[in-house]
Amino acid sequence: MSDANDFNIWKYKPWWCQPWSILLTGIAIIAGSWLMFHRFWLTGLVAVPILVWMAYFLLLFPRLVAKYGGLREESDE
Repeated sequence: MSDANDFNIWKYKPWWCQPWSILLTGIAIIAGSWLMFHRFWLTGLVAVPILVWMAYFLLLFPRLVAKYGGLREESDE
């Protein structure tokens, strides 16, 4: 039986939902907003939901799944 700390949610996710792709997508959207509009307030409006989305999927979601064992495989005991 594996410990909750050994659980890795990322091995169950497709390539487009890996930490590197979430980070690159978020950074690209925020940078694209700045490059297109050159307005702090508009880039801020874009950045806040993107940063919340990244924080949820990179920090909170993996901890919740590991804590509550949402994707644990059933073992034959």
